Amino acid sequence: MRPSVHCLLNLSVVALLVTVARADEKSTEPVAIVNVWPEQKMPGRAADQPEAFKSPERKDAIRITNVSRPTLSVFPATSDHSGPAPAMLVCPGGGYGYVVMDKEGTEIAEWLSTNGITAIVLKYRTPQNREGALQDIQRALSVTRAHATEWKIDPKRLGTIGFSAGGHLAATASTQFEQRYYAPIDEVDKQSCRPDFAVLVYPAYLDDSNGQVSPDLNLKANIPPTLIVHTEDDKKYVPGSKLYYAALKQKPEPHEFMLYPNGGHGYGLRCEKAARAWPDAALAWFRKIGIHDAK
Repeated sequence: MRPSVHCLLNLSVVALLVTVARADEKSTEPVAIVNVWPEQKMPGRAADQPEAFKSPERKDAIRITNVSRPTLSVFPATSDHSGPAPAMLVCPGGGYGYVVMDKEGTEIAEWLSTNGITAIVLKYRTPQNREGALQDIQRALSVTRAHATEWKIDPKRLGTIGFSAGGHLAATASTQFEQRYYAPIDEVDKQSCRPDFAVLVYPAYLDDSNGQVSPDLNLKANIPPTLIVHTEDDKKYVPGSKLYYAALKQKPEPHEFMLYPNGGHGYGLRCEKAARAWPDAALAWFRKIGIHDAK
């Protein structure tokens, strides 16, 4: 039986409150949590168990699994803008088994928000529902553009940032936008589902078992400017990033690869090794491609 809206939204709120309580400094909270899909209109399958925190619980991360009602949590840009702010859809990781809602979700949103970028955290369907997750991110990009005026964002400067499995999801969204993976539902789906730029932080699953770029990624598409962040010591997943970047380099768009010697996997903004430089480098890249105002 599908869990109730009330229970699901309460779980999202609890996760956000726990994130705030764990933070070492003052945190912001979302101004809105909205459903990705209209009631009873979500395509594809839902989880067969109620939404829950992933067991065993960990002190360093909030992990939610069995997501059947995808949501968007909106964190407005806090710095002044002369006009609408750029925005980014944040895709947490979790191996498609769960979503890491703090370290790769709300903490990223707070960082973007304080740097003048509105952040929208996507809680996509889990576990092991890649088709559902792709449907969720395509719809989420359209929903965000449909709310552009209300959320004071520029629909032509809407990007996505993903971590680990979320990086794969962001890469898929930035290469598979020519085909919507569900039948259009309403006026929202007339909005584009192509991100204007993408950031992939220690992305997973970008290569296949034959050492080629994953067939999930359509290299023939008009792929938006993409920044890949990875480290040499993430032995399992860095080969995929190298392959994908080699393919991107054949295209004219300003793609970039920031490869650090160490940092591992799953650090978010908490890295104490060489990869700790990535957030400032990413902000510089945003300015370079014209997404972010120069400071």
